[in-house]
Amino acid sequence: QVQLVESGGGLVQPGGSLRLSCVASGRTYRSYPMGWFRQAPGKERQFVAAITGGGGSTYYADSVKGRFTISRDNAKNTGYLQMNSLKPEDTAAYYCALRPSTSDYAGGYDYWGQGTQVTVSS
Repeated sequence: QVQLVESGGGLVQPGGSLRLSCVASGRTYRSYPMGWFRQAPGKERQFVAAITGGGGSTYYADSVKGRFTISRDNAKNTGYLQMNSLKPEDTAAYYCALRPSTSDYAGGYDYWGQGTQVTVSS
């Protein structure tokens, strides 16, 4: 069983930055792609970014491309989402996920964290 725990969310002004972390339990972490998703109140869950198991390839939603960076440190069983130039529309609960259920990295995953809230407001 894999458990994921996110941290790093908070309140930030527009244009600011935050770095989210996702710590995974279990030795299988490094074997699987990892993704970040977000969900705002009243909206559907939205794909944000994904990274392959070895970290060699990354994928981003168009809305965050050039502003967010996904990375991972397999030695620490930890994934990261660096978020720069934040906008009010980035406000949401952010979730990390591990092991895509299919080949679509923007689709479903087998393991999910509990989420961390990011609020972008002046």
